[in-house]
Amino acid sequence: MAETAGPVVIIGAGHAGDAAAALLRQYGFAGPITLLGDETFAPYHRPPLSKAWLKGEADAAALALRGPDFYARQDIALRLNMRVTELDRGGKRVRLADGTSLPYAVLILATGAHARALDIPGAGLAHVHSLRTRTDADALRAALAASRHLAIVGGGYIGLEIAASARALGVAVTVIEREARLLARVASLPLATAFQRLHEAQGVKFHLNAGIAAIETAAVILADGTAHPADNIVIGVGAVPATQLAADSGLDCANGVVVDMAARTSDPDIFAIGDCAARPVPRYDRRLRLESVPNTLEQAKQAAAAITGRAPPAPETPWFWSDQYSTRLQIAGLLLDVTGTVVRGNPGDAKFALFHRAADGTLQAVEAVNAAEEFMAGRLMIARRAKPSPTALADLATPMRAILA
Repeated sequence: MAETAGPVVIIGAGHAGDAAAALLRQYGFAGPITLLGDETFAPYHRPPLSKAWLKGEADAAALALRGPDFYARQDIALRLNMRVTELDRGGKRVRLADGTSLPYAVLILATGAHARALDIPGAGLAHVHSLRTRTDADALRAALAASRHLAIVGGGYIGLEIAASARALGVAVTVIEREARLLARVASLPLATAFQRLHEAQGVKFHLNAGIAAIETAAVILADGTAHPADNIVIGVGAVPATQLAADSGLDCANGVVVDMAARTSDPDIFAIGDCAARPVPRYDRRLRLESVPNTLEQAKQAAAAITGRAPPAPETPWFWSDQYSTRLQIAGLLLDVTGTVVRGNPGDAKFALFHRAADGTLQAVEAVNAAEEFMAGRLMIARRAKPSPTALADLATPMRAILA
């Protein structure tokens, strides 16, 4: 794609949209940039919402992605509380809820994802929460200040992070998960077991293999008819990509807006990045939707490079993290095509790592708990398609730098 000179409109003022706008200027784009956000807040960090922000350990300045004058200095028109109602691809205009429209030469969709809802009685009650935005986090933080018992529906990362924050605030916590174990879709069994023990040591109670039948004013009713007391409930059962605008305009969508390695959609003048995009992941020969800040930044680089005519960035190894209590989990790669796992350290201890290998010995993923060296080395080896010795990986006396070399 040749360098674009006309106006760029970005829908979504989260981490993805903010990064794309900033990178366009960094890469020398001199044309107009409009960043549209449907929230009232300027772009902010979302990972702290379930952790430091929920516990009252961060203020608004720490949450902000940029200083207050950044957008004016970079000549980026940041327009907040703006809801987009339609994409006019033929006329290359974006229509807004206030009846106005904006022209674009290039459009970037950074619309993110919505919390998945439960279709059960009581799901709309006032004491039922989700956590995707700062407004959600503010409401939950206020509720926890007066809460005695929080029930969390969903044993994924967001549910466990909220559980850790609630326990730090002195709130009793029950986690209800429909699968037989925690983190069933995103982590290995040894890791999930270790994190369940971590939370149980902090007083969190778990109900696994448990479906939800209904929510009442002061209780959650399970599918087996048992009632569990809760004065507040969080629904944390995953996210749905925000693809309505894209689908309504005829763009290809399949669990996200379908894009190529330049983050370009089926319309060459429209890009999609971040949580809303279904992107190729060459290392694993799949098209996936990756919900992470590193993925967001990688795709923002891809789009900004294509728009400004720069060489495309090299593909990156997917990586993720989660902080719970004083434990830091870092994951490099994806748990795909894994046939064996090497344990480094003891999963019953505070520090250990799990190295997941394909049938031919290629390292596919590493899950590192309080083990930054193992995470960094694993990430590099995954990118290199390395086949490290399982004996060396399991031997704590063998330094990771030696295995990496």
